[in-house]
Amino acid sequence: MRLPTGGGELTVNNKRWAWRSAIAAVLIGWLVLGAIGGPTVGKLSEVQENDNANFLPKQAESTLVANESAKFVDSTALPYFVLIERDGGITPGDLQAAQAFLAKVPTLELAGGKKLGDYLAVAPKTVIPSADKKALLLTVELNGDRASEVVAEGETVLFATADKMRNTIKQDLTPTGLQVYVTGPGGVFADFIVAFSGIDGILLGVALAVMFVILLIVYRSPILPIAVLLTAVFGLALAASVVYPLAKNGVLELNGQSQGILFILVVGAATDYSLLLVSRYKEELHDYTSKYDAMRIAWRASIEPIAASAATVILGLLCLLLSQLGSTKGLGPVGAIGIFGALVASMTFLPALLLAFGRRIFWPSIPHVDHVHARDQVGGRRLWGRVSGLVGRHPRRVWVISALALLACGAFLPTFKASGISQEDLFLNKVESVTGTEELGKHFDAGAGTPVQILTPSSQADAVVAIASKVDGVANASASVAPGVPPKVVDGKVLVQATLKVKADSPAATKVVEHLRTELDKVSPDVLVGGSTAINLDVLDASQRDLRVIIPTILAVIFLVLMLLLRSILAAILLVVANVISFAATLGVSAIAFNHIFGFPGADPAIPLYGFVFLVALGIDYSIFLMTRVREESVEQGTRPGILTGLAVTGGVITSAGVVLAATFSALGVLPILFLVQTAFLVAFGVLLDTTIVRSLLVPALAHDIGKKIWWPSKLSRTPS
Repeated sequence: MRLPTGGGELTVNNKRWAWRSAIAAVLIGWLVLGAIGGPTVGKLSEVQENDNANFLPKQAESTLVANESAKFVDSTALPYFVLIERDGGITPGDLQAAQAFLAKVPTLELAGGKKLGDYLAVAPKTVIPSADKKALLLTVELNGDRASEVVAEGETVLFATADKMRNTIKQDLTPTGLQVYVTGPGGVFADFIVAFSGIDGILLGVALAVMFVILLIVYRSPILPIAVLLTAVFGLALAASVVYPLAKNGVLELNGQSQGILFILVVGAATDYSLLLVSRYKEELHDYTSKYDAMRIAWRASIEPIAASAATVILGLLCLLLSQLGSTKGLGPVGAIGIFGALVASMTFLPALLLAFGRRIFWPSIPHVDHVHARDQVGGRRLWGRVSGLVGRHPRRVWVISALALLACGAFLPTFKASGISQEDLFLNKVESVTGTEELGKHFDAGAGTPVQILTPSSQADAVVAIASKVDGVANASASVAPGVPPKVVDGKVLVQATLKVKADSPAATKVVEHLRTELDKVSPDVLVGGSTAINLDVLDASQRDLRVIIPTILAVIFLVLMLLLRSILAAILLVVANVISFAATLGVSAIAFNHIFGFPGADPAIPLYGFVFLVALGIDYSIFLMTRVREESVEQGTRPGILTGLAVTGGVITSAGVVLAATFSALGVLPILFLVQTAFLVAFGVLLDTTIVRSLLVPALAHDIGKKIWWPSKLSRTPS
C-alpha cells in the first residue's frame, strides 16, 4: 500500500523494516537455539533411570529394607541369571561347559577395553542343577552401583554385560545343542534398553511423519505442514535443552516412559497451538491487505486461549509432583517443560515464519481480501454449519443423547484392570529375558533368584523364619547365607531370605508378600519385608494413593483456570464435569478393548492417573478453544447465536487438532512396551471422543440450552438471548 504523502510512506516503510528486523531476529534466535538444543534430544536416553526401586518414597517398607540390606553385602548386586537347558537332560559335558563359561565371565572384554570382572560384585562360582536334571542355573552379580557407567558410545555397563554374555553363549554353548537364556533383573533391564532405543529415532520419526500426512490433508498445502513440523521440532529442542541438564544433575528424574511421552506431548501440543493460530491468521487475511495487521489481530486473539490451554496442562502436570512415585513425579516437570517449549515455539517461531513467507505459504489455496468468514457457515451446507444448525434446533435432545451415550460407556469403568502385571507382560514382543523367566519357572521354584528379603531383629530371627515358611506361597525361608553357616548380624539385625513358589514379579507374588507382612507384623512391627516383589507391592499402594490425592487436585486447578478465563463459575463447572464424564467413558471403552479385543493381561497401576492427566488436562484444551471463541462472538451477537457461530468457526480446526494429537499419541504404539501402547490407545481414543462428542455436541448443546445464564455470575455487555 502506498500513501499519498511522503511522510506517510516513510512511516509505513519504517514499520515494515521494524517487522522484518523482528522476524529476522526471531528466526535467527531459533536457529541458534535449535543448533544448541537439537543434539540434546538424542542424548536424553543417556540420563534415564528405569529402576522401580529408585522411584519409591523413602518411607516405603521395601525402601527401608533395601537401604538396610546394603549393609549385609559389600556392594549392591544386580543379578543376571543364565539358564541352560537340554530337553534330554543335562550331561556331564554340559556341566563342564557351564563351569568353563562361568570361569570365563570375569575375563570377557567389554567395549573400551575394560574387563567384565572389573564391574562384578563377586566372582561367579556356583552352577546349580535343577531337580529334574534338565537345567542349570548360573548367577552373575553385577555391581549395581556401577551399572549405569558408560563404557563406550553411550553403552552402559548394564547393557554391555548382557550383550557380551549373550554373544559369548552363541559362540561357546549354543553350538553344542544347549538352549541358553540370559534373564533375571539384569537381563530384563538390558532388554528394556533395547526396547526404548527406538525413542530417539523411530518414535519421533513416526510421530512427525503421521503429523505431516494429516496436515497435508487439513491444509491442502505442501508448504504449511513443513512450517508446523519445524515449530514442533524447535519446541522439542527447547524442551530437551532444559530437561537434559536437569536430569543429568539429578534435579528431576527421567525414565524411558516419560521421555517418550515428552516427545509426543511437545509434537502434539505444538501442532494444536499452531493449528489454532494459523486458522485465525488465515481468517484475518480475508479482511486485511497487510499480512502484518492480520497477524497482529490473529496473535492477539489466539494468545489468550492458547496460553490458557498451555497453563492448564502445565499446572495439571505439575500436580504430579504430589506423587509418591519418582517416575510419576518426574513426568510432571518434564511434561510441563515440554508444553512450555511448544507454547513458546508456536507463538514466536511460527508467526515469524508465516510472516516471512506471507500469503504464499498457503499455496495453492492463497487467501485474498474478500471478507468471507467461517461464521457465515452457520446453518449452511458445510459440515460444521450443519452441526451448529442441529445444535441450535434440538439442543436438549443433542446433549441428553450425548450424555447418555458417554455414561453407558463409562459403566464399564469398574472392569478396567490396573493392579499390575508381571515382567514378561511388560513386553509385547518376545525377548530373551522373558522367555528365560518362563523357562526358569519350569525347572526351579518360580521365585528362585529373587527372594523376598525380611529384615528382623536378631532375637526374633528364628520366629520370623518359622512363620514365613508356613505362609502359603513361600517355598522356604532361611537366615543363613549357606547351610551350617550362622546368620550374619549387623547392628543387631538379621536378613532373612524367603523363596516364593510363584514368579516374584507376578500379581500373585504381591498377594503373598502382602499376607507375609500381615503375619510378620504379629511378631513385631520392627520386622520389615522388602525385595523386588515388595517393591512392586509398594508401587501399587503408592499409585492408588496418588489417584486419591492428585485427581481432585488437578480438577480443582483446572476449575480455577477455567473460571478465571471465562469469568464464569457455571461454565467452568460444565466443562469440568463434561471432561470427567468423557474420561470415564474412555476408561470404560478401554477396559472393553484391553480385556476382550487385545487380550491384555492387565495394566500398570499408573495408567489411570496418566490417562486422567492427559485426557482431562489436554481434553479441556478443545473446550477452552471453543468457549473463548463463543464468549468473543456472544459479546457481539448474544449467547445462543454466539455458541452456534463459535462452533461453526472452530469446528474444523479443533477437530483437526484432535485428530493430530490422537495420531501423534498413537505413535507410542511403535514401541513394544505394554504401558506405552495402552497409554497410546487410551489417550488417542479419549481425544477423538472429546473432539467429536464432548466439544462438538455435549458442551455447545448444553450451553445453548442454558442460554445466557451460562456466564453466571458475570454478564456480557450484550446478551439478548
